[in-house]
Amino acid sequence: MGKDFRELWLRPMVLLFFGATALFFGLYAIDHYYTGGPADDHPASVFARYIGFDPDKVTDAVGALAGMVAAVLGIVITVVSIVVQLSASRYQGVTKMFFSDQTNVVVMAYYVITCVAGIWLSVSLRAGFAPRLTLMAMLLATTGGLVLMAPYFAYVFRFLEPSSIILRIRRDAVVAAEQGARGAEPARRDERQAQTLTAMEELTDIVSASISDKDKIIASNAVDALKDLVVSYLPSKAKADPGWLLIGELIKKNPDFVAMDPESLHDLEARRSWVEWKVMRQYFGIYNEALGSMRDINYLVAINTRYIGEAAIAAGDQELITLTLRFMNSYLRATLNARDVRTAYNVLNQYRLLIESLLRAKRWEDARTATGHMKYYGHTSFQMNLAFVAETVAYDISTLCSVAHEVESPEEETMLRIFLDLDMPASEREKEQGLKGVRKAQVKLAAYYLAAGARDKAEMIRDDMANELPDRLFAMRQELERVTTKDFWEIIDRGRNFEFMPPEQKAAMRTFFEWLGTPSSRPA
Repeated sequence: MGKDFRELWLRPMVLLFFGATALFFGLYAIDHYYTGGPADDHPASVFARYIGFDPDKVTDAVGALAGMVAAVLGIVITVVSIVVQLSASRYQGVTKMFFSDQTNVVVMAYYVITCVAGIWLSVSLRAGFAPRLTLMAMLLATTGGLVLMAPYFAYVFRFLEPSSIILRIRRDAVVAAEQGARGAEPARRDERQAQTLTAMEELTDIVSASISDKDKIIASNAVDALKDLVVSYLPSKAKADPGWLLIGELIKKNPDFVAMDPESLHDLEARRSWVEWKVMRQYFGIYNEALGSMRDINYLVAINTRYIGEAAIAAGDQELITLTLRFMNSYLRATLNARDVRTAYNVLNQYRLLIESLLRAKRWEDARTATGHMKYYGHTSFQMNLAFVAETVAYDISTLCSVAHEVESPEEETMLRIFLDLDMPASEREKEQGLKGVRKAQVKLAAYYLAAGARDKAEMIRDDMANELPDRLFAMRQELERVTTKDFWEIIDRGRNFEFMPPEQKAAMRTFFEWLGTPSSRPA
């Protein structure tokens, strides 16, 4: 017996039942012994006297009992119908979900059966005959229906909470996907595909409605549910029936699939990833909708995309890894087009963490490719005069080069060359602040290499900076020297100042500037 059952059903029903019966029989006992009139021919037992129903006098009571059961059923149906309708007007599929729930079916059946039995009891009385056992059973059934109302209403309200609806949609989608992946008749398999896809779109609709209503909690829950759906599905996918991985007839007409050209649709089937592609497609739609109106949802989409990517790494699913990187790139493109610097800053953080996971999993080629994509968006940021985004890209690639060195990646030198290509050519150097930020990130990486004993890598950076303007180098050294704490002077999501270096790395930085002939103070 689960804790939820005890808390939601058993405890309140027992308390209500025994509270009511104790109150009634306590008062009835007083009447029996003291205030009810002469007791010469009355039974000695309180309960025996109570159940000694008089056939000539119980007729009205039985009719009222039947009416009471019908009234309770009417109250339950009215309240539940109103609440379900209100919820159904906001969330698709609530009515179907409600009537497919076993608890709701059992409770409604209990009330209907009790009501029918009460009607039959009301016409069963005869002169000199009282069906005492049946009447007692109906009294107990009616009492049960009355004490059941309060916990059942609590259950219905809890059932229709947005978080419960989201959880149930996600759970049903996972079950449908698992059953479909195990293999079945084509018609049954197509039905499971349709159920899974419908659940994805229902979750997306909840997010869209929540964004419009500025309801961040509900939107976040639905975004998380889409991620949980993919992560829970991956083990089933690994051993899925080949037919499940094809796009069936019931989902082929979905707008997202109809919009694809036949070759792309064929490639999607060949990559065995229509479920993940559809979820990521939903994420991209949510991302675009939230841009500028609810940035927290953009951050959460990026975070969950990283989680999906990390799950793909753990499962060894190369196609899903590639898919997550493509959508990360799409998020960045949409963000730059919207010129949303703060969102780009946070999405880049998740992108970098995903590439770090690739490096630690020894997915060298994927990490190198993704680093090249980051460089591309750094250049794009320069061209769009989004200097802070370009600087963020520089520090992120610098960190990736450090991680590549730690894990001894064979792509480390290639990634370093990508990093050194990030600064723009001379014709673009009027974008001083962005260029200076990139150069400072390169200095920081050079200091890391020197502190780690990788002198050859530091020399590559020195050679790249050999023709840098002396005034810029001096300004950079002064700014880096002044940073003494890892904490930024504002609250930031990353938690650490880009330019902070621990003491041993800062000492190596000074050595690096000496290589470039940059003094610690301006000559007199």
